Amino acid sequence: MQQQDSLRLRPSAEVRFAEELAALKAADQGRKPPGWALSAKAVRSFILGDSRFSIRRKFFGDDALVERALVALMSEQGLMLVGEPGTAKSMLSELLAAAISGTSMLVVQGSTGVTEDHVRYGWNYALLIAEGPSQRALVPSPVMEAMRLGRIVRIEELTRCPPEIQDVLISILSEKVMAVPELGEAASVYAAPGFSIIGTANLRDRGVHEMSSALKRRFNFETVVPLADPNLEMELIRQELDKRLGQAAISVTFPDEVTDLLVTTFQDLRRGQTRDHVPLSKPSAVMSTAEAVNIAHAAALEAAYLGDGTVGGAHIGRQLQGVIVKDNAEDVKKVRAYLDHIVKERARRSRVWSDFMGSVNALKGGS
Repeated sequence: MQQQDSLRLRPSAEVRFAEELAALKAADQGRKPPGWALSAKAVRSFILGDSRFSIRRKFFGDDALVERALVALMSEQGLMLVGEPGTAKSMLSELLAAAISGTSMLVVQGSTGVTEDHVRYGWNYALLIAEGPSQRALVPSPVMEAMRLGRIVRIEELTRCPPEIQDVLISILSEKVMAVPELGEAASVYAAPGFSIIGTANLRDRGVHEMSSALKRRFNFETVVPLADPNLEMELIRQELDKRLGQAAISVTFPDEVTDLLVTTFQDLRRGQTRDHVPLSKPSAVMSTAEAVNIAHAAALEAAYLGDGTVGGAHIGRQLQGVIVKDNAEDVKKVRAYLDHIVKERARRSRVWSDFMGSVNALKGGS
């Protein structure tokens, strides 16, 4: 089993952190909500870290948000995580499901192609034709399975689902029952203790399919914001980069000064001002921590396979271009201004910033 897991690019959270979950379960003396695999305190330790059991922090952000999320999942309502792209909404939902239910694999991926079969149930049509409607012919959705087993079901990008599909969730969250008219009243599925729904939505997608007020009332909303603390962001980037490189058995030298450059650039452009409160024009591109991790990883791969194994400012600059120009060409002008007014001064004092500026200056050839 371990060999099979090692061949997966990204095992589920309950597989990746199986040892931590087992250690927490063995020592767990806290009060467990009905249907939960761990107590609320143990779930919090799993997500935010606990040195007593060598549990590392997995979510870097607002600790109080995690506690509110736990309370929401104990209540009669669902939990809705909203925020900018790349703010770890999906990761947080996966961690919560893994710790609370023991599995994070009951998932509906929201899109315009989602049908009622994905949210309610479908049929094995060969059996349906052969023997008519029956329990054997019924194909449960992840939502139905979660209700039966008392588990968390995750609905990613909920607002990308058509309104009529979203509305199916209203009665499920209110009544905690799913009727199967084809099989009669006795076949209705009643939610077992521990059932809840975690939805995620991208704030940039508002207006794609706006949630109805009736559905909104059945969720507790929590906004996941980008990291404001540069030290936390550096720690997260380091942690994720080490994990990715370790899985690929790649070793590079990644100086702290280069990590600081990456985080400083992202935070400057994300906030629309420098740490010294110099105002900047914010690009429309997603300047999330997830994008910063991707840039660090790409820079490390370039250094490992095409360079001497040491990551420098030029590597960061070359990879940054793919983030800036993919959304809006106007962003290039904003980065030019950032180079001319902010980076140029830093480049006079630092070789890393000088190399960074030299590589990003290629953007000046863009249209």
